[in-house]
Amino acid sequence: MYGASPTPTPDPADGDVRAEGGLRGRVILLGNPNVGKSVLFNALTGLRATVSNYPGTTVEVARGRLAGTDTEVIDSPGLNSILPLSEDERVTWDLVRATRGDPGAVVVQVADAKNLRRALLLTLQLGQLEVPSVLVLNMSDEAEARGIRIDQEGLEEALGIPVCTTVATKGLGVAEVQAALAAARLPRNHLPLSEDIAGPALELLTDGESAGSAEPGFQARYHEALLAHAETLARRFATEAEPATKAMSRRLGRLAVHPIWGWPILAAVLIGLYEFVGVFGAGTLVDLFETKVFGGYLSPWATALFGLVPWAPVRDLFVGEYGLITMGLSYGLAIVLPIVATFFTVFAILEDSGYLPRLAVMSDRVFRVMGLNGKAVLPMVLGLGCDTMATLTTRILPTPKERLLATLLLALGIPCSAQLGVILAMLAVVPIQAAAIWFAAVAGVMVTVGWLAARVLPGERGDFVVELPPMRLPELGNVLSKTVARVEWYLKEALPLFLLGTFVLFALDRLRLLDTVVRAGKPLVTGILGLPAEASSAFLIGFLRRDFAATRLFDMSRAGALDVVQLVVAMVTITLFIPCIANVFIIAKERGWRTAAAMAAFIFPIAFAVGGLVRVVMLGLGFGGAS
Repeated sequence: MYGASPTPTPDPADGDVRAEGGLRGRVILLGNPNVGKSVLFNALTGLRATVSNYPGTTVEVARGRLAGTDTEVIDSPGLNSILPLSEDERVTWDLVRATRGDPGAVVVQVADAKNLRRALLLTLQLGQLEVPSVLVLNMSDEAEARGIRIDQEGLEEALGIPVCTTVATKGLGVAEVQAALAAARLPRNHLPLSEDIAGPALELLTDGESAGSAEPGFQARYHEALLAHAETLARRFATEAEPATKAMSRRLGRLAVHPIWGWPILAAVLIGLYEFVGVFGAGTLVDLFETKVFGGYLSPWATALFGLVPWAPVRDLFVGEYGLITMGLSYGLAIVLPIVATFFTVFAILEDSGYLPRLAVMSDRVFRVMGLNGKAVLPMVLGLGCDTMATLTTRILPTPKERLLATLLLALGIPCSAQLGVILAMLAVVPIQAAAIWFAAVAGVMVTVGWLAARVLPGERGDFVVELPPMRLPELGNVLSKTVARVEWYLKEALPLFLLGTFVLFALDRLRLLDTVVRAGKPLVTGILGLPAEASSAFLIGFLRRDFAATRLFDMSRAGALDVVQLVVAMVTITLFIPCIANVFIIAKERGWRTAAAMAAFIFPIAFAVGGLVRVVMLGLGFGGAS
């Protein structure tokens, strides 16, 4: 049965927030990432929501009205601790703190019923803050399917707040949650903490000072104390029959972070990524769409249709050498879309399986060399989808220094999904030794720049605390919904920029400026990099979209215009090249225009210098010009 267990008779002295006329104030939804918080928000508000930045930040929050009432409902950013270690968590902390002065406000903690221990980490912190709360155990059907049984009434009695169970995706238990809001109560604060942890923790939770300013290691000690008590409560009120699949999941989860066996698993994941995105997506699917769909049907039909237009500039705008259909849509849909779709599919699988946090653990030692910790791998992996989105997620990092470092490394050497897919396709046609040179050059620059920047930039590195969710088989529905949503984002946000880039090339060509640009870039492109002069246009348009530039170079390589050395030099340079204009705008928005300009001024010469060095090395190693 889904819903709320019987709630004790309200007693104002006990912190009940029921008021005459119903619930007052507002409802704040908070919880760990990926627990169904936004689904519950949509169910409570009837999809009547607006999304806007929280005042004074670039963090977006969704706002709506509780169905049938004037009560505001706010969906806050996902978090793992209420201690404000990042901009996202500070927004949630601000929202929670505001409830302490609002007698009708309620905090609804949405949790994954399969992982009660993880949920109770936040519940215990809410108890310290003493804010009126309701605990919602979502995905209860999945918990039951795994043999997890929760003593709902016992947990409610122990915590002193209403506890509801829901399956938000099916609308089960949502009515009970709405009914429980008026009976929200102050959680019982019976968290046993030593004085050296209790005092600083309460101070940080109540006065808003960044936890990064606490003594080194404090966050880890506080988290361990919370975890110990959460574990005690979870064992008391949740029982679990461990089927063979669960035991296997635990073993696989441990192997994924094992100091020895974790690396072969990581290698297998990367090989799978290469095969699915680089071979199937960039090979089979691109050939299908470009040759048969566009080459066989769409482009000839469009050429015949616009051939009826008497004015040549209009014809060329759509179906000429730099036509919006023959180049813009062809690049964006026939070449890049299959690559993007396959990458997003793999990324959704890794996300839903619970592997990404384990990747953070495996990467911690490497990232420490660059002044970061394993948590930074999450923005880096997201950067393989889109650097612009990933720059926004650097807010999860605890200190300003780490956020700045991660932003710099994202802009410098992390190729977005479309660019990476094209690069993988280019790597597939060069010898493995040449591919290794590309990887060594990019990785070497990333580590070297990170190591130097970590010692030049002021500030400290934060503690590394990450909760590992259970490993599980990805659910087809989740993978499909996430992939479709991200492909939709690509079509809305990235494809128009492909068309814009094509229009810029068309305009430069019509104004007879393209040759001027090519000649201006010739000393750099042909002299330092040793590439054909026409590659200048690829680097010019790369500022609008790096993936567009990579696709342009890929097109040149398939036409036989680039030999092995030129191909690797082009890949290294475009990988390290200045980030696209959309990313520059986001960097400016997040870190300021001076920082964005400084990064661009640093990255541009680095890309060409390293590209030139790779050329010298490869020629010295005897690669010559052989294809």
